[in-house]
Amino acid sequence: MNNYLLFEVGVEELPSRFVSSTLDQIKGNLTKLFNENRIKFDDIKAYGTPRRLAFIVEGISDKQTDLEEEVKGPSKKIAIDADGNFTKPALGFMKSKGLKEEDVIFKTVGKDEYIFGTIRQAGCETSEVLKTILPQAVKMVVFPKAMRWGGKNMRFARPIRWMVTLLNDKVLEIDLEGIISSNVTKGHRFLGQSEFEVNSLEDYLTKLEENFVILDQDKRKAIIKEQCINVANTLGGEIEFDEDLLEEVTHLVEYPTAFYGEFDKEYAKLPKEVVTTPMQQHQRYFPVLKDGKLLPNFIAVRNGNDYKIENVKKGNEKVLEARLADALFFYKEDTKKDLESYIEKLKSVVFQAKLGTVYDKSLRIEKLSVKILDLLGLSQDEADTKRAAKLCKADLVTGMVFEFTELQGIMGREYAKVGGENEAVSEAIFEHYLPRFAGDILPQTNAGIALSIADKLDSIAGFFAIGIHPTGSQDPYALRRQALGVINILMDRKLDISLKSLVDISLENYTNLEFDKQTVANEMMEFFNERIKNLFRELGIRYDVIDAVLSANIDNVSDMYIRAEELNNWLQKDELVEMLTAFNRVSTLAQKATSSEVKEELLVEDAEKALYNEFKNVKESVKSLLSEKRYSESLDAFASLRTSIDNMFDSVMVMDKDEAIKNNRLGLLKQIYDTMLSICDLSKIVYK
Repeated sequence: MNNYLLFEVGVEELPSRFVSSTLDQIKGNLTKLFNENRIKFDDIKAYGTPRRLAFIVEGISDKQTDLEEEVKGPSKKIAIDADGNFTKPALGFMKSKGLKEEDVIFKTVGKDEYIFGTIRQAGCETSEVLKTILPQAVKMVVFPKAMRWGGKNMRFARPIRWMVTLLNDKVLEIDLEGIISSNVTKGHRFLGQSEFEVNSLEDYLTKLEENFVILDQDKRKAIIKEQCINVANTLGGEIEFDEDLLEEVTHLVEYPTAFYGEFDKEYAKLPKEVVTTPMQQHQRYFPVLKDGKLLPNFIAVRNGNDYKIENVKKGNEKVLEARLADALFFYKEDTKKDLESYIEKLKSVVFQAKLGTVYDKSLRIEKLSVKILDLLGLSQDEADTKRAAKLCKADLVTGMVFEFTELQGIMGREYAKVGGENEAVSEAIFEHYLPRFAGDILPQTNAGIALSIADKLDSIAGFFAIGIHPTGSQDPYALRRQALGVINILMDRKLDISLKSLVDISLENYTNLEFDKQTVANEMMEFFNERIKNLFRELGIRYDVIDAVLSANIDNVSDMYIRAEELNNWLQKDELVEMLTAFNRVSTLAQKATSSEVKEELLVEDAEKALYNEFKNVKESVKSLLSEKRYSESLDAFASLRTSIDNMFDSVMVMDKDEAIKNNRLGLLKQIYDTMLSICDLSKIVYK
């Protein structure tokens, strides 16, 4: 099929953060609605700029597929009365499905007969169905913040101003609450025609470029990247790309032109982040570096051509100059005192009404980080860790961080260095905030690791202790993110530490609060386990493997992940079903054991004796392999019991009439089950 559909939604400038997600949503909505309405297509391509969202559906069918569906109604004993006539339930079923009495038959399903009928419906022309589908696909889009305009009932991120709908070069009239589609679109707001007609897909794509609109976001991004690199080369430097910023700039322009600006060389002497933060976060500029050092230049992207670019350059320089002047002023003022002198101000900054001030939090972090070092066997780093803990929140009350909140931790590190603190202390101050977001770098120093875990655990423990938990999509204190931060650090650094121990020591800092420690500790463990499950799934671990590892009562996160990975791979083995069947029988009967004691004199059958003797060797082997974290090999060793287990079940009655013999056999199975749990709980694995 060579048929195509072009659907363009023209809007007031969308915020850049909405463009990509809106394209994905409408594309997903179209796919769903096409499938539901039996309209076949080959592919949907989605393109977006700040002013337009365009969708090209390739290979769209001329009409819906004819519907032929068998439907089931009530049972015959309900559908037919004593006189052999259809009852009201049967007639109601036929009416709801558009069936006549002669259209239905009775079929036997299980032990009863049921009324059946076949719905047949000829497919409508695609052009007619699209009149319903296209408005629906737009209305289904959800935004964090949406608006209504012009008395319309629908909501969208910004007002929709026009629509273009072409089906095989013909205009398809679509009504979206009074916005009628046509073949008229708009060019670039300043460079292109205010309106022009398009008569085909090729005509649309050609005329957009003639009117200074690069529709394909990937093409725009590539152009921006190439232009920025070329401009940086002319300055003798190289561009420092931030992918999120590049994505944002791509969705801010329809026709990009990169240019450079300059700023006073004195500003380049400031710490790099002091300059690049206002540059990137506030002005959407790209820094330029040479040999890792900042040049007194920036690169920006204009939504237009190079007409009077000098004026644009001057305007951007003027705006950045004001920002950097502020930064320089705050830096000079802040560094007139050492970082420690700011600590007193933290006593007046409330962390949370029931949890005290930021100063109180820093004291808790200090105590907790020292305990974490002890658990990790890193007491040699205690002095640096305690010093960093004391200073880690001090930059929050400096002028620079008050103005540029993104610099918290970064300025703490810089001011610590200026004040003469050693490298370990300075770096730990910065690292205690890590990771700040998904995919962020993780702390690398021992002091930084201890502080980061302590800071996050303290927040989670405190809020759980006062009954504040994340609910649904609500997590105002970012406790989920902080829990994931702790988990990622434990995994990345392969830290051999009990999560339960971390939870317990974090709650010890809150003796001033009234709460049931055991209850809160259990709630925190459940909270962490949910985060672990989600993270492991994202990392490609099967859900049943995750359950198998968590059910084994292992609370060492790093160890947990290694086991899950190895079990995930181990399950690809041949004879898996036979192995899991045997161990499930073991786990089922082991639940009935009152003791794991085995008396050899009560082993009377050859099969149970053979199993017990083999198990003793396997148990020692598993124990040795586990101590070396050789989990795949320990699973292999344990799985070697399968034949002996099968033999025992085939020839021995476990639930013997003799109570002593029965309990002895259950005790043996309990020992086998407990050994399995020392690796993972194989009974949780789903198999066919």
